[in-house]
Amino acid sequence: MFKNITDRLIKNCLLPVSLSIVLSGCASFGKGVAEAFLEKSDAEDTRLCYVRGNSFAGIEPGLAKPQGKTKVLMVHGVGDRLPGYSTEFLGKLVDELKLTAKSSTYKDIQLMSFSDPEKRLGNLRVSRLQNEDSSRELWFYELTWSEITRAQKALLAFDNSGEYSFRRAEVNDMLKKFSNDTGPDPIIYLGESRDLILRAFAQAFCWMNKDSWGEIPGDGWHGCDFTKGLSDNINQDELVFISHSLGSRITIDGITRMVNFLEHPEKKSTLRTINKMKREALQKKHVQIFMLSNQLPMLQLGRKLPELTGHQADYCNINGSKYSSRMFAKTSIVAFSDPNDLLSYAIPHNFTEKYLDSRLCINVTNIDINIAKVFDAFGLGKIANPMEAHLGYSRDDRVAALIAKGIGNGNTAPIVKEKCQWTEMTD
Repeated sequence: MFKNITDRLIKNCLLPVSLSIVLSGCASFGKGVAEAFLEKSDAEDTRLCYVRGNSFAGIEPGLAKPQGKTKVLMVHGVGDRLPGYSTEFLGKLVDELKLTAKSSTYKDIQLMSFSDPEKRLGNLRVSRLQNEDSSRELWFYELTWSEITRAQKALLAFDNSGEYSFRRAEVNDMLKKFSNDTGPDPIIYLGESRDLILRAFAQAFCWMNKDSWGEIPGDGWHGCDFTKGLSDNINQDELVFISHSLGSRITIDGITRMVNFLEHPEKKSTLRTINKMKREALQKKHVQIFMLSNQLPMLQLGRKLPELTGHQADYCNINGSKYSSRMFAKTSIVAFSDPNDLLSYAIPHNFTEKYLDSRLCINVTNIDINIAKVFDAFGLGKIANPMEAHLGYSRDDRVAALIAKGIGNGNTAPIVKEKCQWTEMTD
């Protein structure tokens, strides 16, 4: 659908030029030029990929470890999603990681709150993928929280009906339906549903910390019991998060919520076991968060600051006065944004220190990347489809390669070396 919109826009831009050529008696020439332009646009890939910040390893190094497992949690953003939304992206990721030899039947957990079973929290789909000799293994967790907001968004269903939509121009109707699907989610997240969505994230994190495949139920409604603590292998397992748009805010808020409970176990008795047995293991971990179509700056507007900000040196430097109270040894945020996406942003300088919890020990790498192609319509202006710029990450080979193998290291994928420019930012 989005490609069709782009094609219409291109042709509309070309129409005045083509018409003037036709009127001057050069119709065949005009047709040839227009066709050549469209063929050239399809053939050449001139999209930018500009990386600024620290090098990062990606997922692959964790797969090479002789002990522990690599576990990846994906959290979707705005818009209604159904389980399986990550299938295309996961396919590209495992191709890049060469994990296509063996795959278990996925498991579908209908999430519910362990402490309040009446609360339905969405779906967690878990897949296990391996290479041919089973020496490399990835557990992929796909969180779908749309069920929490779906009923509230139904309030706008009348606007998508024929009673109203038939009066709109075709392209405008597509844009309005997109707006009705995506626009309400950040607003709903500011209300009572925020707690349920963060509980869904906590449940997903809890299921990530199971030691064996058999401990994860195949289907049905289940709540994960935090009183049993984190995985015995938490010190060996690699934890990676991939998020999209609003999902990045959910991921950061979900982790920060757990940090607060660990810091103050009296607020959440179910986390006392984690606080006692596994805190030290967590504090040694390096966690990677890949944020697609990053929206953290916009979604910070109007929000209260976290419990602890502006003290990163105290918590993250080995000689810092609060070093023993950190959550992780390091949290690497890799923020992807397309300049032509109207809804995504790079993470600005000092944002981490001012707006994100100091106990996470965050460093940031920004990636400015054209997801949508940019077209030059014969000097009439450059255009790119903003919806493709926001939603097209799952189809981009460069994105999958960057997440799989990082940049600035010996494992960097050839497509990244060829297509992406890296500028290392030093303190």
